[in-house]
Amino acid sequence: MTQWFMFRYMIKDNAEETTHFGFRTVDKDSKQGLVRDVFDSVAGKYDIMNDVMSGGLHRLWKDDMIRALRPTAGMNLLDVAGGTGDIAFRFLEAARKG
Repeated sequence: MTQWFMFRYMIKDNAEETTHFGFRTVDKDSKQGLVRDVFDSVAGKYDIMNDVMSGGLHRLWKDDMIRALRPTAGMNLLDVAGGTGDIAFRFLEAARKG
């Protein structure tokens, strides 16, 4: 009985120190850096990737959303997880034009 408990404890303890990253198992302490590396590697190409994947339609959708919002000076927008911030930039440009 004691050996079984020790074995289960060792498995649980080891599992808590690792996590999944894609198809790999990595130390929990290193995962945040690995995720940042992935985002850093695609950040410069993010809008191009969206262009390719959507056939450019994402730009039309974003423009339509800004037209529907009709931004004005003093209006606030919270752009959460907005990629490169292109929606926020469109919002600011539209608000400046009035």
